[in-house]
Amino acid sequence: MKVNINIECTPEEARTFMGLPDVTGLNAQLVEEMSKRMSANMDAMEPDALMRSWMTMGGEWQKQMMGLMSQAASGRTSGSDKS
Repeated sequence: MKVNINIECTPEEARTFMGLPDVTGLNAQLVEEMSKRMSANMDAMEPDALMRSWMTMGGEWQKQMMGLMSQAASGRTSGSDKS
């Protein structure tokens, strides 16, 4: 026998019923802090700034990727020594 019980209540009522803490104030502070940080770093999200930062790292990433590809093609792994 299967019994389903549907209870309509607000999130606050559910938290109180289950004995969970009210984190509304903490959540508001977290959202405010995240908003401040996003606003402060908004210029870093501009497409030209992103491309500049990606391009400065691109050369090193390309070298690492080529090294991994050559290892995979030759069947070697970084931990094996085939001398």
